[in-house]
Amino acid sequence: MDDHRRRGIGMTSQRTRERLVQRLRDEGIRNETVLSVIGSTPRHLFVDEALSSRAYDDTALPIGDGQTISQPYVVARMTEVLIDEGIPQRVLEVGTGSGYQAAVLAQLVPEVYSVERIRRLLEQARKRLRELGYRNVRVRLADGNTGWEGDGPFDGIIVTAAPQGVPRELLEQLADGGRLVAPEGGQGQAQELACYQRQGDDISRTRLGLVSFVPMLGGTQ
Repeated sequence: MDDHRRRGIGMTSQRTRERLVQRLRDEGIRNETVLSVIGSTPRHLFVDEALSSRAYDDTALPIGDGQTISQPYVVARMTEVLIDEGIPQRVLEVGTGSGYQAAVLAQLVPEVYSVERIRRLLEQARKRLRELGYRNVRVRLADGNTGWEGDGPFDGIIVTAAPQGVPRELLEQLADGGRLVAPEGGQGQAQELACYQRQGDDISRTRLGLVSFVPMLGGTQ
């Protein structure tokens, strides 16, 4: 990986990152640990080089195959909600994409498992995460609707694409006391971010506001 891209120059400078962190703070992100991780994570390395100058804008950006790297506010908000009552030991991410959300999680929790349905994106993310030294992230090609079968339950689950409703298989992989954060709503419909929390056999749902995500699709490619 090019040394200039790794260090960050011009629009990818530390000052630019600090402006993003302040913007997120102004927009309501309160967890200073999450803000610190957002500020130190080189988002410009998770987007195409042609988009590097926009990497620290608070906006989603295309990563190919009809997918996007999520808006930093949304990444921060979902992460903040996930760890609100303590750091989970094992977290499942559904939708690896560029690997950016996994990189943020890897700096906060001991073990990250991430599934992606598009092989090209998975291979790029795996290479990127390895080069950047995130050794506590495991990635797998899989249909996100089925989660990471065989290695659950997970103390936290983050879903980075919008299903019509959270798949039963994902809720079944959520550990007692665990949290699942996901957008819900089909393509062309209003989407809402929600947090599910399991207490024994009971699962509660908390609404967190309107969002916009790519739809969650089945199968692999």
